[in-house]
Amino acid sequence: MTGKNFDVTGQLLGTVVAVQANFYRVQMDREAGEQRSILRLRSVSRGAEEKLDLNASLPSPSLLLCTRRTRLKKIGQQVMVGDRVVIEEPDWAGGRGAIAEVLPRQSELDRPAIANVNQILLVFAVADPPLEPYQLSRFLIKAESTGLDVLLCLNKSDLISPPEQQQVSDRLLGWGYQPIFISVKDGINTDQAAKYLSNKITVIAGPSGVGKSSLINTLIDSLQLRVGEVSGKLARGRHTTRHIELFELPSGGLLADTPGFNQPDMDCIPEELIHYFPEARKRLAVASCRFSDCLHRDEPECVVRGDWERYEHYLEFLDAAIAHQTQLHQQADPESTMKLKSKSKGKGQSQYEPKLESKKYRRISRKTQLQDLQELYRDEE
Repeated sequence: MTGKNFDVTGQLLGTVVAVQANFYRVQMDREAGEQRSILRLRSVSRGAEEKLDLNASLPSPSLLLCTRRTRLKKIGQQVMVGDRVVIEEPDWAGGRGAIAEVLPRQSELDRPAIANVNQILLVFAVADPPLEPYQLSRFLIKAESTGLDVLLCLNKSDLISPPEQQQVSDRLLGWGYQPIFISVKDGINTDQAAKYLSNKITVIAGPSGVGKSSLINTLIDSLQLRVGEVSGKLARGRHTTRHIELFELPSGGLLADTPGFNQPDMDCIPEELIHYFPEARKRLAVASCRFSDCLHRDEPECVVRGDWERYEHYLEFLDAAIAHQTQLHQQADPESTMKLKSKSKGKGQSQYEPKLESKKYRRISRKTQLQDLQELYRDEE
């Protein structure tokens, strides 16, 4: 990744590739080496008598461990992975520097917290663990809600027959996606997937155990990320990625490995949910519902409600989005009479129940009981 305004401003630019506590690992642009040569030539021209081997002392893009200026902390400027930053006072020998400025972001994700992302690479397995349409749909909706381009890769294609692969492909085409079938184990179509990542910042996401870390190890030979196996009892992958980090691709671009999660949250606005389904967007592009705030459930003259495959998924996601919005309103309203309660044996399910009046049903403490008794004895005396 290179800075566009380096030659104009003469600033040292880089990209934050990892955050560790209050330190930031910054990958410097390739132009930083040219700037270093200029500085060293100036020092020689000013009277330095030592002979310098510029080519030997200027390696390819450097990684600096940086802190951020106190000024940025005072103004509340957060530094995220993927940020383009200006570096001051670089110590090339010690590998240190200071972040003086964060350049404007082109995009920003909150979960995972990454800036300037261009696209999302969603990785699933067609077998081991088996492909679950509901889970895949949930990930796709979460990816669509970011507003970024979505690239779908289906790994372990060597475990299914060509007719089965065609069946899966036709089904996903009906959803509005053209998947890339790959096999990291057998090296099938991994080079094709790499072409889509060139010169872009890509976030790779998907459930655990589908081969995300294995794919990254294939795309970047110098990396050896920890790879987990699939649990035989649950038919699910074990979580192996613990933090967010950007890795440089050989063909250019950066790839972010994110901690795996099985069920992304439905924290979108209910009225916007329908626009995250490509098949529903096609219907809305040629017609419109009678009501502008239509939720596409029971409203009359709705152009979306119908016999498309993921409509049932939409209704379930809509209930989850409405519940999330209701929860936010309950938290914002202290006088609310409802509360969200999780079921102990419901596998993460939750429901709203009436909230008891504050202090009305609270058990009286022993200290208060003793104080009341003492007051009663004093009154009798």
